[in-house]
Amino acid sequence: ESELFGHERGAFTGAVERRRGKIELADGGSFFLDEVGELKLELQAKLLRVLQERRFERLGGTRSLDVDVRWIAATNRDLGAMMAGGRFREDLYHRLAVFPIRLPPLRERKGDLVPLARALLARIGPSVRGRVLTLGADAEARLVAWHWPGNVRELANTLERAAILTERDVIGAGDVWLEASAPPPASTEPAPPVAAARPLVELERDAIVAALTSVAGNRRKAAEVLGIAERTLYDKLKRYGIE
Repeated sequence: ESELFGHERGAFTGAVERRRGKIELADGGSFFLDEVGELKLELQAKLLRVLQERRFERLGGTRSLDVDVRWIAATNRDLGAMMAGGRFREDLYHRLAVFPIRLPPLRERKGDLVPLARALLARIGPSVRGRVLTLGADAEARLVAWHWPGNVRELANTLERAAILTERDVIGAGDVWLEASAPPPASTEPAPPVAAARPLVELERDAIVAALTSVAGNRRKAAEVLGIAERTLYDKLKRYGIE
C-alpha cells in the first residue's frame, strides 16, 4: 500500500520521512499493474477509488492528491472465476477491462515460437557461453512440438539449459531438455530406442558440472541457472561427489 500510495512521516514504524508513491510518480503517464489478481480485497477497494475519482491520500495523510494516469493491468488469473468466488471486485474489474487484450499462450501461437527462441538465444548465448549460439533445425522442430505450459519463462529456461549443455555453436535436439513433470505433447513419432537413453543420474550430474563450469564454480549462480534451490544443489554435489 505504501509503494502504491506513498506515506507521510510517522505513518508507521520506520516511516521517518514523507515518501511519494508509485501512483503519484506516474501522474501524467502510464501505470502498469502486473498480476493485478494478487491484490488483496482491501487494496482493491482503495485502487478502485483512484480509478473512479482520480484522487487519493498518502498513507497517514489527510490531503487528497489529484492524479491523471493511464492504467494498464495484467494477470494470468481467471478473474471471472475470482469474481464468482468473491476474491476480486466486480466493479474494479469493469473499471480496468475497458479495452481487454488477450495474449494467447505460447502453445496457441507456434508461429511466434522459433523467432522468439532465436531472439532469446541471442541474449542467452553471450551471457552463458560468451559467444553467439544458434538453433539447429532439429532443435527448432523439438521446440515447436512442445506445448510450453510455462510459456516464455519455460522457453527461456530451456534455452539457457541447452546453452550450458552444448559443446557446439549450434544447439541440437539432444541439447534441448523439456520438463519431465509436464505431460508430453501428443506425437505420432515412434519412441526412441531404450538403448539410446542415458541414466538420468548421469544427465543430472553432467548438467550440474556444466552449470558450475559456466559460472566459474559459483554455487549460488549455478543453482539459479539450474532452476533449483541452493540447498538442493549442495545436497546433489554431496550425493554425486562433485568437488
